[in-house]
Amino acid sequence: MLNERSGLKNIVDNPKSIFYLLNKEEKEELQYHISFLYYKSNEFVFREGEKPTGFLLLVEGKVKIFKEGVGGREQIIRMAKPLGIIGHRALLSEENHIATAVTLEESFICTISPKFILNYALKNSDFSYRIIRKLAEELGFSNSRTVTLTQKHIRGRLAESLILLKEKYGFENDGTTLRVHLSREDIANLSNMTTSNAIRTLATFANEMIIAIDGRKIKILDANRLERVSKIG
Repeated sequence: MLNERSGLKNIVDNPKSIFYLLNKEEKEELQYHISFLYYKSNEFVFREGEKPTGFLLLVEGKVKIFKEGVGGREQIIRMAKPLGIIGHRALLSEENHIATAVTLEESFICTISPKFILNYALKNSDFSYRIIRKLAEELGFSNSRTVTLTQKHIRGRLAESLILLKEKYGFENDGTTLRVHLSREDIANLSNMTTSNAIRTLATFANEMIIAIDGRKIKILDANRLERVSKIG
């Protein structure tokens, strides 16, 4: 796990970080407006209905963002990976959070003060454009997922979720094992299905040699067939 010094350096020096776009003076000012916090696995980062405390960036780890539906059932709406921003919609719209964020593993998260974002970062045109682009991409993703989760059959929804996890987190060194280990319940909540249906469909995919399962580890054995199942819906 990173410490605060290496975490700050990673935030401003890594081209994949949105704060890499700041100029030298803005980066120097940032250190006075940032705080870091370590989270254990399955800890709340923020809850639905809470007021945002700042601009959040995931430095290390994995986070799921979900909404509670009827009967308290979760629907995962987004997953974050290192250097991904979370909770920004509520901050920029001056609203309370409309979803909940929870860590999927040990995570290191930084909070940047609203004062810095409003008075420094957003005055940087490159930074502002990246934020606008990020929000537009999330809107497009949300629209596509709405169609998927309401019109595709169970097999198509689960196949798309596995592809989404592959694209978001990639593979382990073996080139087949997903680099994220979700519970069956989380997979179900990502795919808009019951946990029992997720378990049965995963087992079917395994029997068809599309995937292999070892506890929470999932290997994608036939990516082309998985893509076809997703497209067929």
